[in-house]
Amino acid sequence: ITVCSMENVDPLGIHTGESIVVAPSQTLTNKEYNMLRTTAINVIRHFGVVGECNIQYALNPNNETYYIIEVNARLSRSSALASKATGYPLAYVAAKLALGIALPDIKNSVTGGTTA
Repeated sequence: ITVCSMENVDPLGIHTGESIVVAPSQTLTNKEYNMLRTTAINVIRHFGVVGECNIQYALNPNNETYYIIEVNARLSRSSALASKATGYPLAYVAAKLALGIALPDIKNSVTGGTTA
């Protein structure tokens, strides 16, 4: 599942740790968002990621060319920000998945009544 789309306001070349980040992304078109989301799903399936993963892209909005800057198949600062921005407990869910519990079987600790 895609939990959060975040966007660095500063251009490529500014370290992401020093860049202003907004969530959800503000400048992506629906086409760009879905292109990057589809790519992310294909990447995590290719690598066999189970649990949390974030992918950072550089996108040229003039021609939709993009590059994958990094793939983090682990909890990171971006994960913490995504959890704060959405209220979705990424670390909790990732830990349950690592224990072999299926996503539909993980109780959503935020709502208490739905699954993850």
